[in-house]
Amino acid sequence: MAQAVRVHLTAVQENFPIEGRFSIARGAKTEAAVITVTLRDHDGHTGRGECVPYQRYGETLELTLAQIESARPQIEAGLDRAGLNALLKPGAARNAVDCALWDLQAKKEKRPVWRLAGLSAPRPVTTAFTISLDSAEKMALKVKEAAARPLLKIKLGGADGDLLRIKAVRQAAPRAVLIADANEAWNPGNVGAHLQACAENGFALVEQPVPEKDDEILRGLNRPVRLCADESVHGLAGLERLRGLYDDVNVKLDKAGGLTEAIALCSLAREKGFGLMIGCMVGSSLAMAPALLLASQASFVDLDGPLLLTRDREHGLRYENSLVHPPAPLLWG
Repeated sequence: MAQAVRVHLTAVQENFPIEGRFSIARGAKTEAAVITVTLRDHDGHTGRGECVPYQRYGETLELTLAQIESARPQIEAGLDRAGLNALLKPGAARNAVDCALWDLQAKKEKRPVWRLAGLSAPRPVTTAFTISLDSAEKMALKVKEAAARPLLKIKLGGADGDLLRIKAVRQAAPRAVLIADANEAWNPGNVGAHLQACAENGFALVEQPVPEKDDEILRGLNRPVRLCADESVHGLAGLERLRGLYDDVNVKLDKAGGLTEAIALCSLAREKGFGLMIGCMVGSSLAMAPALLLASQASFVDLDGPLLLTRDREHGLRYENSLVHPPAPLLWG
């Protein structure tokens, strides 16, 4: 058995301003507040991970930092990834530490994380670009500005007007592949009409149309467009329940609790017949980098966080329009 290697842990909050305003059905924000975890061993090797606490799951910056702090003795004593998964529940705190552990191992062994994890070598992939929720007219203008991008993710879920938004954004970008993301905002009374509108306007996918608690209505519903679970899927537990409700699942490291469980979740989801989306919260390139290792398995990639910020981290990911390149070792992995 390998001897545990002691490390020093730091966890701090960082803020990255968002370009304009990022709006979804549950609210809006003007900056991405993230937590950055750094692990340093006695030889000076450093590993980093980033997470974005999400209020939808009862997470706050304060609670997430407290979770990490509660695990400090075990982490600094040399806790491995398996031990971390047993110690902390899936969520943002575990994600940041898990990704930092992967990065630290890569730096120590001078081998990229994709090799350590037995994954395929990462390659450039096309990411979706997100259009925030607004009036149909304003969203159409934003879509026109981004119409050269091949894949657009359209935030829906206003109190009313989504049927107008669906039509307006398609007219504004007639050639783009479109994903609708309702963020649980539709209900049993209107979901059918909205899905039909998405189908008629050529949307490729609809993410989380109804609240998690109402998922079962999708089982008997006519579904003219593919559906992707987001808020309804976290880690490995509960995936079986989604069969017959959704066609795809959105795997986010902050939900799964790190790259370790996300790898297992992708594998199990594919075994159960789900397609994959690899998604993100709004964060810096450090949060996107680990998720990029899973992108080659996915039908859709949504790792545009840094494109929504006014500034990114040093050595951030390289984006060419919507083509995102694998991370440089100076960033992560």
